[in-house]
Amino acid sequence: MPDPFTFDLVSPEKLLLSEDVEMVVVPGAEGDFGVLIGHAPLISALRPGVIDTYAGTKVEKRIFVAGGFAEVTGERCTVLAEEAMPVEDIDLAAAETRITSARAALDQADNDIARGQAEMALAVGEAMVAAHGTGV
Repeated sequence: MPDPFTFDLVSPEKLLLSEDVEMVVVPGAEGDFGVLIGHAPLISALRPGVIDTYAGTKVEKRIFVAGGFAEVTGERCTVLAEEAMPVEDIDLAAAETRITSARAALDQADNDIARGQAEMALAVGEAMVAAHGTGV
């Protein structure tokens, strides 16, 4: 089993989680990536998706993130998340409402900024629904 390292999850408001994990899988903008102790340093943008933390081969925690950034060093992984919550706390009805609102905003978008914001809101809502369906 790999040695543990520190995983920190930070939102704009506060430190949400700080614990030793053996592995973490993060939804990078270019695809999921796993982090173990001794990982090469990197910084990556995140897409909406689920972070899985592991103890041995067992998933300990599943956390939905709406996006953000991850910084990885050989001794730690820090995720700066725009929005984060345990997968089991996702409200499916609220996520579906987000999708409906985002689609309406996308239809009414009259510039690139509004279109980009609506597309991101749609991606977050769709990722929440998908994460809800994967269970704990």
